[in-house]
Amino acid sequence: MKPIKLTAVEQEFMEILWRLEEGTVHDIMAQLPNQRDLAYTTVSTMLRILQQKDIVSARKEGRRHIYKPKLSKRVYARRTMEKLVHNVFAGNSVELVTNLIAKEQLSKQEIDAIQKLLNEKKKELED
Repeated sequence: MKPIKLTAVEQEFMEILWRLEEGTVHDIMAQLPNQRDLAYTTVSTMLRILQQKDIVSARKEGRRHIYKPKLSKRVYARRTMEKLVHNVFAGNSVELVTNLIAKEQLSKQEIDAIQKLLNEKKKELED
């Protein structure tokens, strides 16, 4: 499995593209927080880097390029979590979950949702 390494800016742009499903440089710029005053050329360069990393594709329409994620957020999240479990928790998923549920502000709804997922996974393994 090919590792996926995104810088903070690349991940920020991918979050926008995942939400939009596709977009131009101007579309990305419009979605950036107001305090992020990036030049058109900077955004364009970052999108080309993502394209070179084979994480986004681009098609040309007239004078503009339309960028679209090739990497789904789900795959990125799964690979990132696998890397986290391996690097931080020495491959021990129980330790990861222990840290997640130790969060003091865990609501009853969150606990119920986690319990439901665990029950579904357990049933899946028993079948």
